[in-house]
Amino acid sequence: MTNRIDTLISAFGVLVSTLLLFGAAREYRSGASALWIAGGAVLFLSAVYTLVRDVRRLPARPTA
Repeated sequence: MTNRIDTLISAFGVLVSTLLLFGAAREYRSGASALWIAGGAVLFLSAVYTLVRDVRRLPARPTA
């Protein structure tokens, strides 16, 4: 049960980091530093990595 909760939290983290990445892109287009894009990309990639790691830890369901 704990692994499922961890995976759900990681999925929510990917959603939030995606929104932050879009916000960083909007700020960059309005003249902000390119570090906004770099920071958003790093945050997004780390959230995706964490989600993939948590999904791989989920126990496999029996097929029969």
